[in-house]
Amino acid sequence: MTTTTPQVNPVLRTPPASPAAAAAYFSASLAFHADVSDVASALATAAAEGADPGFVVIDSRSTASWDQGHVPGAVHLPTALIPEQAEQLLDRSVPVVTYCWGPGCNGATRAALALAELGFQVKEMLGGFEYWVREGFAYETWEGPAEKAADPLTAPVDSDDCGC
Repeated sequence: MTTTTPQVNPVLRTPPASPAAAAAYFSASLAFHADVSDVASALATAAAEGADPGFVVIDSRSTASWDQGHVPGAVHLPTALIPEQAEQLLDRSVPVVTYCWGPGCNGATRAALALAELGFQVKEMLGGFEYWVREGFAYETWEGPAEKAADPLTAPVDSDDCGC
C-alpha cells in the first residue's frame, strides 16, 4: 500500500500575515511607492488647475534613455549625479518621485535611496517609464511629444480610471 503525502498549497505554505501586520506593511508600502496612474493623474489635475502638484518627478536614467522618452515635466537627474547635483536642482521641502525604465530595473530604487540619504522625501514610481508608456500617457522625446495607445493588459481602453 502506498501512501501519498498531501500537497501543500504553495500560496498558503507560508501563512498570511495577521491583519494588523498586513495593514502596517501595506501602509508603509504606500509611503514608499506611487504608481504611474496616480502620478499622471496628479500631474494632469495640477496642470488643469494651474497649480503645483506638490512633488517633482525625477528621471534617473542616462541621457540616451531620457532622449528616447521621458515623463513631461520630469527633471533629468541620473542616479550617479545625484550626490553632486541634487542640492542645486531640487528643493528639500518638495517630495520627489523617482523613476527608471520599468519593473525589471532597480535604478529608481537606487536613485530614491541616494536622495533619501541626502535628506529628501522620496517615493518610487512603480512601473517606471515602461508602464507610463504602456498605460497610454503622453511622453516627450528628443524629437518632441509622443503618445501610444494604452496596452489593454495594463490599462483600461474605455476609461481614464482603472477603478483600483
